Amino acid sequence: MTKLFDDPATFTDDMLEGFLDAHARYAVAAPGGVVRATGTRAGKVAVVVGGGSGHYPAFCGVVGAGFADGAVVGNIFTSPSTDDAYGVARAADGGGGVLFVTGNYAGDVMNFDLARDRLVAEGVDTRTLYVTDDVASAPVDEARRRRGIAGDFVVFKVAGAAAEEGLDLDTVEALARHANDRTRTMGVGLDGCTMPGADDALFHVPDGLMGVGLGIHGEPGISEDALPTAAVLAELLLDRVLAEEPAASTRRVGAILNGLGSTKYEELFVVWRTVARLLRERGYTVVDPEVGELVTSLDMAGVSLTLVYLDDDLERLWRAPADTPAFRKGALATLAGADRADRVAGLATVAHPTRSLVTTPTDLPTVATTDASRVAGLLVADALAAMEHALRGAEDELGRIDAVAGDGDHGRGMVKGVAAAAAAARSAADSGSGAASVLTAAGRQWASRAGGTSGVLWGAFLSAAGPPLPDDAESLGGADVVAAVRAGSDALMTLGGAEPGDKTMVDALLPFLLVLDAEVAAGSPLAQAWSRAADAATTAAQATSDLRPRIGRARPLADRSVGTPDAGATSLALVAHAVAGVLAGDGAPGAAS
Repeated sequence: MTKLFDDPATFTDDMLEGFLDAHARYAVAAPGGVVRATGTRAGKVAVVVGGGSGHYPAFCGVVGAGFADGAVVGNIFTSPSTDDAYGVARAADGGGGVLFVTGNYAGDVMNFDLARDRLVAEGVDTRTLYVTDDVASAPVDEARRRRGIAGDFVVFKVAGAAAEEGLDLDTVEALARHANDRTRTMGVGLDGCTMPGADDALFHVPDGLMGVGLGIHGEPGISEDALPTAAVLAELLLDRVLAEEPAASTRRVGAILNGLGSTKYEELFVVWRTVARLLRERGYTVVDPEVGELVTSLDMAGVSLTLVYLDDDLERLWRAPADTPAFRKGALATLAGADRADRVAGLATVAHPTRSLVTTPTDLPTVATTDASRVAGLLVADALAAMEHALRGAEDELGRIDAVAGDGDHGRGMVKGVAAAAAAARSAADSGSGAASVLTAAGRQWASRAGGTSGVLWGAFLSAAGPPLPDDAESLGGADVVAAVRAGSDALMTLGGAEPGDKTMVDALLPFLLVLDAEVAAGSPLAQAWSRAADAATTAAQATSDLRPRIGRARPLADRSVGTPDAGATSLALVAHAVAGVLAGDGAPGAAS
């Protein structure tokens, strides 16, 4: 159990502060994460890794010579925000372009892709690569849908070594993709992990069993089998990763036997003795194996086996020297690089060194604002305050629902996002901003401070909902609100790619919009129309219990998800009812009078 913390809400920031002090010769803070303490050589490709926290030494532990130039640091098991990824890349860029590398999870894909697009628009050549090594998470003909787990480490290492050699961005990207294509991982879980501040683990494995096909975000295994001896487990893991050996194999492999946090080194060595013997008996040469904790999941008990099928290029890069806080190999020549402290300090825009670049209401353009829009802006701020109150009350239950087939962070992520959005909305509304500016400020802060899938989607929804409620409108009515919800829904669905029936928040959002539109068109007052639409969202959210997730982190555990409603759909219905109370004049905690 994760027992040592001060405030669970600031656990990641507190951890990162300690990490930076302990490893000051390797890394310094950047907006959204960390970068090497020494500057990137002019023209060198910057390899930026990252994802949610809880996986140490991934991701910040591999920042250093021969490995990553920077790491984007999200909250526990939560994708970093777009601003976080952008901030670290800006600090790491040495003029040779940026390669983002992280696991293949919906929130990471959305946020890192958006950061890439922003950097490209500013003239920084930036690429993204999402690792897909987990053989248990999708069949081989759907490999693009697989998760990235301990194989992340292999791809990071190859990309970092290639960049250290001075290769150009095209070549570094190609080699990293080649490493991903030739890397396979299979894992088992022995017990779940505990989020900081939680009373119990996200899940438990019954005595005498193991969860087969684990993830690294506290997800349970895809199935449960009897726990065998270490030797039998070693053969099970090995057979599964060897089953997908590439056709042009040299029969030379790099290997990682990875502990998830509570399965310690002595146990891992017992498993490795059989893995190593079987590989040699079957005609393979093992090159520089790594046995230890490289990609963990807080205090989760479990083990995974990763093989990378080597060729000449991959073997050279796999064996190349590196010097980082958590991983050292060989000896590196001292490489020139300017002190980066001044540059990083110039990028920081908030007090805490590890927080992301934040756009505040004062950054918004000044526009003419009417009385009608200012009143609407205050109402938006009241609605977000009510949403925050409702989500804080439901945080634990939303986390419980999410943990059935996911990582259990939905409640905490929603609270973090809505709190930032509500504060930004109140500040903008109190300064006289209209509805569009208030929504834009709220959306930017939600996406920036929450990260994760829900963060980027809610940020997009609120930001897109603003323009149909312009600050200079002489009047605003129900039809304008419908247009705002429709614009937000369109943006959310375009960004997230979800469709009805995928078991996501879309399954509650679309029924809400349909009823709201019909009620307003029929002449119902907005408060009544919204309330009936919220009821429709609640019914639809409950109906997601019967669905199997087709996208997102819960997809590999689709069967386990049946019988439990989707957490995103549930939270959407919850906040819809909270807003209904504000529109009905029931007030909201912290609302302006």
